Amino acid sequence: MTTTFSLKDFLNKKVELYNQPTFIANDPICIPHLFAKKQDIEIAAFFAAIFAWGNRSTIIQKSKELMKLMDNAPYDFCLKHSVKELKSVSAFKHRTFNTTDLLYFIDFLKFHYSKHKSLETAFSMHGKMLRKC
Repeated sequence: MTTTFSLKDFLNKKVELYNQPTFIANDPICIPHLFAKKQDIEIAAFFAAIFAWGNRSTIIQKSKELMKLMDNAPYDFCLKHSVKELKSVSAFKHRTFNTTDLLYFIDFLKFHYSKHKSLETAFSMHGKMLRKC
């Protein structure tokens, strides 16, 4: 007798495995869960996703390190940082992610949030940002 393999069954099993509160603590998805403000959640998730290759505990540790360098207020940091504060984060790196990358993203986030309430428009086909780039 042969077993029928269905993609739907496979995906449903993965949902059962990963879609649980107990999974969050040991996965980079825990980083945006540290925040309540939508924009902080977006920025934290954005950086955690960028760092998300390799060892999960390292990704979590480096994401938390960056959030701490941003005074655990990434939205306020991106919008209101001073030159001195930028210097304090300039030593941050994670694998191939370096100072130049970080400063570029902070600059983009400041620009984007000065015109939009959410990061969603930066990634949607209907976002004005995509057409201007």
